Order: sequence, then structure tokens, then C-alpha cells
Amino acid sequence: MLIYHIVLPEVWEKFKNEKFYAAESLQSESFIHCSFAEQIETVLRRYYKNAERVLILHIEPELLAAKLIQESSTNDEIYPHIYGKINVEAIVEIEERKFTGMKGIEGINTDDLN
Repeated sequence: MLIYHIVLPEVWEKFKNEKFYAAESLQSESFIHCSFAEQIETVLRRYYKNAERVLILHIEPELLAAKLIQESSTNDEIYPHIYGKINVEAIVEIEERKFTGMKGIEGINTDDLN
């Protein structure tokens, strides 16, 4: 089962030619936030609703060099957290998601956000 990490394109740009990716949260919280497939849309609405576009890294946990732990987080929901940098071999796909201005995330009805 894949896990997913959402990143802004300008952040990914700094790491795209590196062997490892490290989100800011690795320094501030000691882990990198990830999501399961069914959590992506909620995370996009909660944290990225003002972004023009994002990249979603599809990560194969079995290929990770760092430790992966499933932990309780927002709303006591279980999320995957990576305790270390993400080695690029574990990133099996990078999906671009564009936003549609006032409508919000493509495919998401922002009327349901309130």
C-alpha cells in the first residue's frame, strides 16, 4: 500500500535532483507528514486550499530507508509519519494537482468545507 506526501512545487524544486528529500517538518517535528490515499483530499482541503498547485509524492513504504510509523494525529486519525529523509528510490510517482481558483481543488466541492 502506497503512502503520499504533499509538497509545494517550489519546495520540491530544491530537492528534485537530490538523493533524499527532507520536508521542513523533519527539523521542526522530527518526522515527515504523509497520508493514506483516503486522507489526501481532506489534507488538501485543510492545509493547501490557498495553493495554486501541489505535487503529491507516491511513496512505496517497503523502499524507504527511514523508519515509518503510523501514529495518531489530527482529529485522532492515524497517519503515516516518516522519521528521516525520503530516499528518492521510494518515490514511485509524482502527481501534479492543480487548483481552480475560487472553486478550490479540482474535483472537490468547496461548498462542503464549512
